[in-house]
Amino acid sequence: MAHTVYLEFKCIEGKGSEFLEVLLPSLSDTRAFEGCLSVETYSNTDSPDIVFLWEKWKSRSDQEAYMNWRLETGMLDLIGPYMAGPPSIIHLNSED
Repeated sequence: MAHTVYLEFKCIEGKGSEFLEVLLPSLSDTRAFEGCLSVETYSNTDSPDIVFLWEKWKSRSDQEAYMNWRLETGMLDLIGPYMAGPPSIIHLNSED
C-alpha cells in the first residue's frame, strides 16, 4: 500500500516565491529517490507564502530514508531562511 505525506511550509511574509525558486529544482532528486511514486507542489491562492507538497511513496520507510538523506545533504539549511517555522508533516493512510 502506498504511503502519502502532506507537508505544509509557512514562509516568512513575502518569501513564498523565493522559497519555490529553491525548492522546485530539488524535486527532480526527490522524484528519482528510491520509493518515490509522485510529488506535487501547490501554493495557496489566497496566501502565496504557504506552500504544500503532496507526496506518494511505496512505503513510509522509503519516505523516512528520503527525509534523512535531505537532512544529510543540507536541504533544510537551504530552505530555513524562508521559513516562518517548522513545516507541518502529516503521514496519511488510505482507507479505501
